[in-house]
Amino acid sequence: MPVAPHQLVNILSILSQSPADEVTQLAEAILPRLGDVSVIQNRTGIAMLPYRDSAHGVTFHVGEVLMAEAHVRCSLGGAQPGAHTIEGYGACLGRDTRHALALALIDAAWRAEVGESDITSFVETQRSRLEARDGALAAAVERTRVEMETF
Repeated sequence: MPVAPHQLVNILSILSQSPADEVTQLAEAILPRLGDVSVIQNRTGIAMLPYRDSAHGVTFHVGEVLMAEAHVRCSLGGAQPGAHTIEGYGACLGRDTRHALALALIDAAWRAEVGESDITSFVETQRSRLEARDGALAAAVERTRVEMETF
């Protein structure tokens, strides 16, 4: 069953914010089921960070961010009849190319419908952790709020 693009974006968004070592462990567990893997690209670079001004509807660049990205191609089924290839892409903030490579492998696995239950379970656990972390941050910020009276 094909994956809706928004669902895959949500999964990769959660994984890119998850601890790199845990994402790497998931990718390593799934790797043997992906067949022959070719790394097309695994690098770091600078990307422009766009922001949209809501008042004027104009997009401008806030600055630059360091990114790690990876692109892989998996040959499922090897030389067997009916074999096919699938590609995966991953990117994350910072210079951790292992994290980016793990994201690309998980992307390819999800697209190939390999290890879906493992990925889904992992993503749900990470989603809960991220929501708890974001909730704690929001509560900490809220405690610093100052109410001002204006005349």
